[in-house]
Amino acid sequence: MFVFLSKFLPLFVYPVGLVCVLIVFTLAFWKKTKFAKSILIIAFLVLFVGGNRYLANFLAKSLEWQYKETEIPSEVDAIVVLGGSTEPALPPRPMTEIGGAGDRVIYAAILSRQYPNAKVLLSGGDIDFLDQSSSTPAADMADLMKLMAVPESAIILQDKSQNTYEDALFSCEMVKEEGFQNVLLVTSAMHMPRSVKLFEKQGCKVIPAPTDFSITDVAWEKTWHPSTEEFILNFIPSYSNLSQVTKVMKEYIGMFVYHLRGWI
Repeated sequence: MFVFLSKFLPLFVYPVGLVCVLIVFTLAFWKKTKFAKSILIIAFLVLFVGGNRYLANFLAKSLEWQYKETEIPSEVDAIVVLGGSTEPALPPRPMTEIGGAGDRVIYAAILSRQYPNAKVLLSGGDIDFLDQSSSTPAADMADLMKLMAVPESAIILQDKSQNTYEDALFSCEMVKEEGFQNVLLVTSAMHMPRSVKLFEKQGCKVIPAPTDFSITDVAWEKTWHPSTEEFILNFIPSYSNLSQVTKVMKEYIGMFVYHLRGWI
């Protein structure tokens, strides 16, 4: 039930869901003109503020750049890769495909080549009510890893987890059982702060190896020193900015809820 509620309830707090709730309230109180207008103004402000690039980039940077520069040791025992980066091989897809966070798989494969003696622990299980195939995210990542010439003998699957907390819980158990010391953690840069806190809470010291950055040095510079055209476009709400703000909110809400539960 916790997994379902953690997916369902935040939908009404994210910008698009919140605006839908406000519109419903507007319709419900339509005859109360002043109140309805006030709610519509709030809905407009949510879209305008949540959809502009300045806020989106500022919030994304607050998470992504926490581990922007991490020193990786010369010897690595294991590379832990968190799921959420693949799409299962369901028709009409010809194969397992890389999703929006697919850089995790690609970067992990690159690291595996740089550290050929390191094991690659792929973490990710099925969520029952979202399950679409017989495979798991961990197994799907393994398929892609093999296509990128990562030896099957180097791959370890952790396919029981249904959220990031369980990723840390079950992966740390395996890390401790195997006696791994220098462990790289690969996930999206925005997802890294919450993930590191969860692993550390389980007694696993990990070395962040973030990827899938949305805010680059150039993007940040152009945000605050834009051309005239960029300055105008930065203020206009867009789907990409709303999506970025939603992802950031997901991380901060996740950290808040996990803190309440004593997981971080």
